[in-house]
Amino acid sequence: MAEIAEILRYREFLYNLVLRDLKVRYRNSFLGFVWSLLNLLLMMAVFTVVFGILLQNSRPNFPIFLLVALLPWNFATSSVVGSVHSIVGNAHLIKKVYFPREILPISLVLSNLVNFALALPVLFLLMMIFGMPITYYALLLPVVILIQTIFLIGLAFLLSCLNVFFRDTEVIVDVLVLAWFFLSPIFYNMDELSARWAGVLYWINPMASLISTYRIILYDHARPDPLFVARTFATALAFLVVGYLVFRRYAPSFGEEV
Repeated sequence: MAEIAEILRYREFLYNLVLRDLKVRYRNSFLGFVWSLLNLLLMMAVFTVVFGILLQNSRPNFPIFLLVALLPWNFATSSVVGSVHSIVGNAHLIKKVYFPREILPISLVLSNLVNFALALPVLFLLMMIFGMPITYYALLLPVVILIQTIFLIGLAFLLSCLNVFFRDTEVIVDVLVLAWFFLSPIFYNMDELSARWAGVLYWINPMASLISTYRIILYDHARPDPLFVARTFATALAFLVVGYLVFRRYAPSFGEEV
């Protein structure tokens, strides 16, 4: 509790880091955040052409089916890839100023969370254009977003710490993210897999559970199974606890290693 209280005392510093990340990301960019949104929409269009038209996918409102998965996926990959450099890339701060080191990976995830939140209204607008209702199940969305944020902060703790001591982490993460993409239900649904393989993916890939929950709420307009959500939350919390403990264990050595 004392460590959490210390992080809260530096909340203004955390806010400034999130703001800095957002400014740096869109600095010298004419369209700013719109470019990130256009990138997602372009990916949606490409996948729609390949899997919806060329492969003759008969799923209704297939572009929305894709976008509901692409938004949280983009949130995840941006946080994971960025977190690898969150400690090493801020070596000048670590060597000169004292602050809880946990703030660096947390700020990275939160800045990507802001981008994710800014993209959601566009998703809702496209749903209305495609004639899809936004039901009261969408009120469950903050719960799923919170679970994903907890999971990504835990993963960010692990990866940022690992990269301090093993600089090959960046290369390994790039390869793993590609595999992670195909193991996540972006352009397919988990019910299209056999029960055995779906169970395996749910077990090894928390993003499979998260994306499926987003789809249940926004695409299927249904209530997710509370037990399923509880298991996903428990997994996210386990990542957070393990990531935090590892990070705290090695944080005192960061100044020497970076």
